Amino acid sequence: MTRPGNQSSRRIALAGFQIESVSFLPQAATLAEFERVAVRGESLLDQLRGTNTVIGGFIDVCEREQLQMVPLVYAGLGAVGPATDEAVDHYQREICEGIAAEAGHLDGVLLFLHGAAWSASYEDPEARMIAAVRQALGPDKPLMVALDYHGNIDAGTLRHATAAFAYHLSPHTDMAETGVRAADCLVRTLKGEISPVWAIAKPKVLVPSIFSATALQPLAGIIAESRSMEQCAPGYLDISIMAGFSYGDSPSTGFSVVCVADGDKAGAQSIADTLSGRIHRERQALYEPLPVFQPHEAISRVQREIAAGTERRGPYVLLEHADRMNDSTYLLAALLAQGAQRVAVPFLWDPAAAQAALEAGAGNQVALRLGGHSSDKAGPTLEVTANVVWAGHKQYRVSGRVMHGTPMDLGVTALLDINGISVSVVSTFAFGIDDDPFRIFGLGLHDFDIIVLRSKTHFRAFYEPVAQEILIVDTPDYGTADLRKLPYRRLEMPSHFPFNEAPRRTA
Repeated sequence: MTRPGNQSSRRIALAGFQIESVSFLPQAATLAEFERVAVRGESLLDQLRGTNTVIGGFIDVCEREQLQMVPLVYAGLGAVGPATDEAVDHYQREICEGIAAEAGHLDGVLLFLHGAAWSASYEDPEARMIAAVRQALGPDKPLMVALDYHGNIDAGTLRHATAAFAYHLSPHTDMAETGVRAADCLVRTLKGEISPVWAIAKPKVLVPSIFSATALQPLAGIIAESRSMEQCAPGYLDISIMAGFSYGDSPSTGFSVVCVADGDKAGAQSIADTLSGRIHRERQALYEPLPVFQPHEAISRVQREIAAGTERRGPYVLLEHADRMNDSTYLLAALLAQGAQRVAVPFLWDPAAAQAALEAGAGNQVALRLGGHSSDKAGPTLEVTANVVWAGHKQYRVSGRVMHGTPMDLGVTALLDINGISVSVVSTFAFGIDDDPFRIFGLGLHDFDIIVLRSKTHFRAFYEPVAQEILIVDTPDYGTADLRKLPYRRLEMPSHFPFNEAPRRTA
């Protein structure tokens, strides 16, 4: 593909655009919201070097191999609603103009895309962006794409990519490793050691995100088989099993298997088909590996055990997983109604409430209309009187394994006490997946009997070893565990599990 040459003279562009789009949500992420977190040029390298991020992995390999990096832009918002067309167009144009400005002096591109972006005019923004980057780069230079494990992709998405690599793990503790895999493939391609080809297979199986954790069986066994295949392969082989993102409505929503091999397209396709077939055979068990509770069931169960005084290793975790924008109020309302104490609800997204608390000031009371703003399914907006414990602007770096070292800016933030329930209210969407939401206020897990989280799988990396019990609580929000309740329009539902047969119930 590219002739071997002096490695230190190689010039590699680095870029990324990342959003996990719940296409059902009414509020789209604007260009201004992306711009608030976007990093460019040397700032991109300075902020993401040494972090557990895909771009961090790109940088590690480029510095190890003494490649000349051309950092363009990285704009990532995580799991929110759709992107605006303007945002998609802007970053596609910026990345492609950055590549074109090199006027043929680039030797390759390392590109990070989520795989589950969505906007009103583009069902597959990643396919559009990869095609545009290929056109700007030229037909013969390597374009390696790193993807999220929850990406919704198909062969059309990757048509113009040299190879593609997705996270192996969820929780995504291997983000940097994924960047390293993509960058290592690019390096070996430039050295002439391999000629990568890829293949993809789609089993037409969907699962709720809470059941996409890669330590859950039978998914763990399927992934273990893919690692064994890689280790036993006589040559280069990289396998990505992607669970997809069931809350993005597109024709490619659902599981994918992507195989990258050295020149053996037929062999790669055979492996992808084999693993895809196993996913399809085990679809029932994949869909419901753990019980799901209603809010009153979970709260009553936990309160009985707390009242019994049973010795425990840590707090109970109530997982309000269906909350897609961190402003659902179903569990908070139920806990308040039952008079629960020593409860923490971290990182509730409500900029107006955070600002009102700031204006009231620490040590004062404030009347708030809290939560339930993002959609018609986010629960009631609560009328509460809160004691402001702390208010101000909050920034920190992630201390946990997922995205370790990444800078976080919560904007105006307030720590509230609402009838014995501790609620941190933030202006910027952020998941509480480790103890950072407590550490940044000088608190710890031992201060609480119950913690309400809104994560899907990432929380498991921190909380499984320390929580007394984790209860998955289903609510009517747009991240429901019953995918059949979602208003899909673009997905070919009759051909996809669970729509073409009824999954069994486990609770």
